Amino acid sequence: MISIRQRKGVKTTEVPEDYAAQEANVKLENKLPSGGTSRRLWKLLSLMVGGTIALCIGLLTSVYLATLHENDLWFSNIKEVEREISFRTECGLYYSYYKQMLQAPTLMQGFHGLIYDNKTESMRTINLLQRMNIYQEVFLSILYRVLPIQKYLEPVYFYIYTLFGLQAIYVTALYITSWLLSGTWLSGLLAAFWYVTNRIDTTRVEFTIPLRENWALPFFAIQIAAITYFLRPNLQPLSERLTLLAIFVSTFLFSLTWQFNQFMMLMQALVLFTLDSLDMLPAAKKNLKTGSFLNRLGKLLLHLFAVLCLTLFLNNIIKKILNLKSDEHIFKFLKAKFGFGATRDFDANLYLCEEAFGLLPFNTFGRLSDTLLFYAYIFVLSITVMAALAVAFHNLSDSANQQSMGQMGKCTIILKPETAYNLIHTILFGFLALSTMRMKYLWTSHMCVFASFGLCSPEIWELLLKLIHLYNPKRICIMRYSVPILILLYLGYKFWPGMMDELSELREFYDPDTVELMNWINSNTPRKAVFAGSMQLLAGVKLCTGRTLTNHPHYEDNSLRERTKAVYQIYAKRSPEDVHALLRSFGADYVILEDSICYERRHQRGCRLRDLLDIANGHMMDGPGENDPDLKLAGHPRFCEEIKRNLPPYTAYFTRVFQNKTFHVYKLSRNK
Repeated sequence: MISIRQRKGVKTTEVPEDYAAQEANVKLENKLPSGGTSRRLWKLLSLMVGGTIALCIGLLTSVYLATLHENDLWFSNIKEVEREISFRTECGLYYSYYKQMLQAPTLMQGFHGLIYDNKTESMRTINLLQRMNIYQEVFLSILYRVLPIQKYLEPVYFYIYTLFGLQAIYVTALYITSWLLSGTWLSGLLAAFWYVTNRIDTTRVEFTIPLRENWALPFFAIQIAAITYFLRPNLQPLSERLTLLAIFVSTFLFSLTWQFNQFMMLMQALVLFTLDSLDMLPAAKKNLKTGSFLNRLGKLLLHLFAVLCLTLFLNNIIKKILNLKSDEHIFKFLKAKFGFGATRDFDANLYLCEEAFGLLPFNTFGRLSDTLLFYAYIFVLSITVMAALAVAFHNLSDSANQQSMGQMGKCTIILKPETAYNLIHTILFGFLALSTMRMKYLWTSHMCVFASFGLCSPEIWELLLKLIHLYNPKRICIMRYSVPILILLYLGYKFWPGMMDELSELREFYDPDTVELMNWINSNTPRKAVFAGSMQLLAGVKLCTGRTLTNHPHYEDNSLRERTKAVYQIYAKRSPEDVHALLRSFGADYVILEDSICYERRHQRGCRLRDLLDIANGHMMDGPGENDPDLKLAGHPRFCEEIKRNLPPYTAYFTRVFQNKTFHVYKLSRNK
């Protein structure tokens, strides 16, 4: 017999007599005064203990990550310029706006500087609040200026402690989600332990603090917890309204804090749409839920096709009407990534060659297996997928099939709506993580929740024990508590010494070449000077010196992408006249060349930045190896190499003004 939990407006199927008898006994016990009082007291005690542990484990995780960050960089002892340099790539760009707001004479002037910004992109005035997700930096800067904490806490510490504090909220939300699914806070404790012991694969907050995902994922976890609770049937009106408020607020904050929120929201919508189509949500829609099995399946497939076509149609129409091209590079990247034709598009190839946007490395599963997380996840996932398939088939079958199925089996399969939601959620985000490594942090954190829930779930153990003919209520109780406790003991025994060693290992930030460059810029260039270079380095230039940039790492604007490609011709095979004209068209006064890019060895041939530029320009790549037959020999040598020879064609346009082992800075002549 297959059964699903009572849904609003949907009739449940008949349950076996032994199961109904158990339910009746529970109800009778609840009606007894002594039994009901004891049950309420026990529930209250469990709630207090579990809630206290949730808060403590969240705070301990926050302190642990903050300590690792301090120990790795000796953050409290290094100079301010070194602290700022430690915010690499786009992290430095985001933090620069927090710094800019604090340095503004008044809040209104700070807002004006962000809304009418002409330093982030030279010769352009842009609205940073509209272009970028920096509302969090604005909010923190206002708090820091308003609260009486300036005497006790430096601005940078207020910023990073806020991010580490959000990690406490993140872990607590994961804990609560697992608790809601399993019915015991032991599940939440196991989820939190797995999150910490798999830190390399669940978070990167300690070395990329200002990254947008570190702001957004805690709110995303709160949203998942709230939806999980909301999907419970028969909620009280007040609980339902408060849960809806939590969903709204968390979704709003998540959308504000991450530029990729629309893709996550699309995945969430697909989860809910799938569950509704398979009749797994507490809802009364019935247009797809009448008729024979084949009839209902046909309606479902037709509905899916219609929704997909309508979505694509509206997406294209809206983009054409509003002339939106901000995510154009992502679709080019996805098209090439999944084998729909090779591309020479510079932006698409830039993503394709980045490890973060490649497939999830296989060694990830080895690390996850060392903590037993991957094994537990596969175990729980397999059982819940089988249950979901059975329930989906049952829900799509007609009444005659339901009756026949009821006569065929004695095993009861219960799939709660909240369980079904988290199951589809983890499957979709699993596919996303497997295809794009950068998105693994969405999956691995939820993997901790899902695996711990399954090991503590009475429904999972009941189904498993019935399948192997060992069902017994006492065995269920033993398994759901003994297995997670044994895993917790294993994690403590194996990983506690290593964690203590990490906390005792002291390092220090060391990047003298970049520090020397930033100090030179501050001391030897005008405040209004415009700098060109790699977008990662220029983010640090903006933060440490406040100089104007030609381009930057926030790559979500079409004109900026075109500008970046033009600036990057400094690493291509172009003439000095062409490079000078391109840089001057963006108002550049100085250009910074990096040996690590000019002579890059990190990527294989075809994925080095200079190779991407050669391919986009139609030039043959350097070094041994094949080239496409239509690529031609360039008419000029590589600019970043040839300029260092100080030949007259180059010195006529560029004058070297700074040099160290890593960087070469050239001043552009203005009379050409």
